[in-house]
Amino acid sequence: MSQTLRYEARKPAIAFPLVLRKPPGHEPLAVQLPGALPPAPRHEPGRRAKIWDLAPNLHCSIIGTCLSTAELRRVLTKAGVAGHDASDHALHSEGVRLAEQRSGAAKLLHKALDERHRLAIRQFERASTEGELSALWRAAKERGDIPGAYWAVLTHPAASDSLIAAAFGDVHMLSHLVGAANRADIRRLRELEADKAGLEAKVLRQQEQLRDAVVSRDAKIRELSGLVARTLAHEPIAPMSREADSAERATLARLVADLERRLDGEARRRRLLEERLAACRRDLLRERDLRIGAERRHAILVQELEAIEAGITGSAASGPAERTACAPEIRGLTILYVGGRPSQVAEARAMIERSGALLLRHDGGVEDNPALLPALIGRANAVVFPVDCVSHAAVSTVKRLCRQADRPYLPLRSGGLGSFLAALRRPEVARLGALVAAE
Repeated sequence: MSQTLRYEARKPAIAFPLVLRKPPGHEPLAVQLPGALPPAPRHEPGRRAKIWDLAPNLHCSIIGTCLSTAELRRVLTKAGVAGHDASDHALHSEGVRLAEQRSGAAKLLHKALDERHRLAIRQFERASTEGELSALWRAAKERGDIPGAYWAVLTHPAASDSLIAAAFGDVHMLSHLVGAANRADIRRLRELEADKAGLEAKVLRQQEQLRDAVVSRDAKIRELSGLVARTLAHEPIAPMSREADSAERATLARLVADLERRLDGEARRRRLLEERLAACRRDLLRERDLRIGAERRHAILVQELEAIEAGITGSAASGPAERTACAPEIRGLTILYVGGRPSQVAEARAMIERSGALLLRHDGGVEDNPALLPALIGRANAVVFPVDCVSHAAVSTVKRLCRQADRPYLPLRSGGLGSFLAALRRPEVARLGALVAAE
């Protein structure tokens, strides 16, 4: 009797089996709970599982996490089941449907996944027990290397149902976190755009009010100036009695006092409006700087994503001996990497050496002697360093030595492979590669 997981909700509970892999008879295998019968074998012992050996409820996460949209489109087009004009959702749905079938298209999917994540598969092949495999999965999850590790865990011969269920749950929750972060960024950008439009409208209204106040004030000043000029010119007036003359002077005094009071009020109002206008302009400039910064970060991320996509596409299209995620223009270059994390630097070295280039590394003075930097910079054609994983002292030293040795240096946005690949596709690196090739 198979066990099932029961999910409680406000409506009546519904029990359904959480199938992880299909046994040879294609009967769904439920998660084994305490007291349940042991699961049936899923595939031959010692052999990695094929994608059609896995349960259908895992195929959606595999296709969505371990394959890019461009690569999935290429595989399905090669299999003749999708056209170039198919939507991303249609491609995903077709890939999930084909993964369950033991057909030529499913074999192409499995081959594409193995080729893309060959490094992760080789790393996980060293694990012979479930405990070692679980430790490798946790380490990959902490580094953020999810796609390759997920595919390697699901197909590993030592993977148990509980480990597969844990990995599936981790990937499921990670998709929620990524979606929430993207929604927060989009919402913040829209709020900034709305605030900017509101501030611009507010500044325009205040400018119009200030212009009207200035026009009214100037008209009052001209009127008072004319009255004073006529008074000083002793314009002839009709003779009047002493009482009438006194009343006229009192009226004139009241008029002048009232105009002066109104003039002072308009002057204060103008100062307040100018202060509010200056504050609005400062707010507008601050929001504009935030928007420009967000757009700049978006452009950098797009460049890194394009570099990764281009590298992945080139890796799948080339032969096993030619696969590389780096630009072909760097052949023959020697690049010095200062700082960074050892695991990511090792992956960067593997990629760049397959392109015919050489990667030198100095940790910035953590364990390596800083006195080695001048000699390493003298050997390198260019120097790169991630600004988020290197000390300020090391950066200052690298910049000073590069200027002395006339070597270009490229700051990286982060220590990730995306920033490194995007830097290798910059025009200055391509020019260096052309000069080295010409020599």
